[in-house]
Amino acid sequence: MKQTLRYEQLSCRLQVDGLPDVSAGQSGDALGIITGWSLRWMGRPELEGRKEHLIALMEVVLPYARHLLSGVERRFGQEDSPVEIGPRPAGGHSLLLRSSQPGTPPLEVVLDDAELADLVRVLDQLRLDARLQLPLDLPQPRPLRPREMQERVPRRQRLAAPVGGALVLVLAAGLGLLLPEPRPLPAPSPSSPAAGQDRP
Repeated sequence: MKQTLRYEQLSCRLQVDGLPDVSAGQSGDALGIITGWSLRWMGRPELEGRKEHLIALMEVVLPYARHLLSGVERRFGQEDSPVEIGPRPAGGHSLLLRSSQPGTPPLEVVLDDAELADLVRVLDQLRLDARLQLPLDLPQPRPLRPREMQERVPRRQRLAAPVGGALVLVLAAGLGLLLPEPRPLPAPSPSSPAAGQDRP
């Protein structure tokens, strides 16, 4: 029996079609085999594909959104992967979709922050839906690496503390050189060991 899962937000709607995996003993309302999916946008071409394309979309969009929330903007997806997403210099986000059909040029979808949030919501709803009973083989979320966290802070701000400390040290050394040297104390007068004793 064919099953259809739908997830809607203001700017997009995700529909996943499939069948329950009878060999795994799944019930009739479960979806264990994905036969196709479609993503409808407002004012944009409809996207559709196989399970591999849906997983590729989730593999790049979800970690990209997590990095954005942490203040780290970086591109996800390789040049030969079906899906690639990254920030645009003019603002917004560029979602690049490559078709598996030969001779079909890549499709670029420009998203603003609200549209990206809607896309993340529908993908998360699918990922967390108990009716979807098949492994998606998505990478587990990992905390940002120390280098990525360091790159969050602008280089000027990272260099401010050490440069300021070096300037304070140089200033303190310069002031120390300007101070006059203390005068040496007068040497005590020599006295004989028998001083203060009466002669015999």
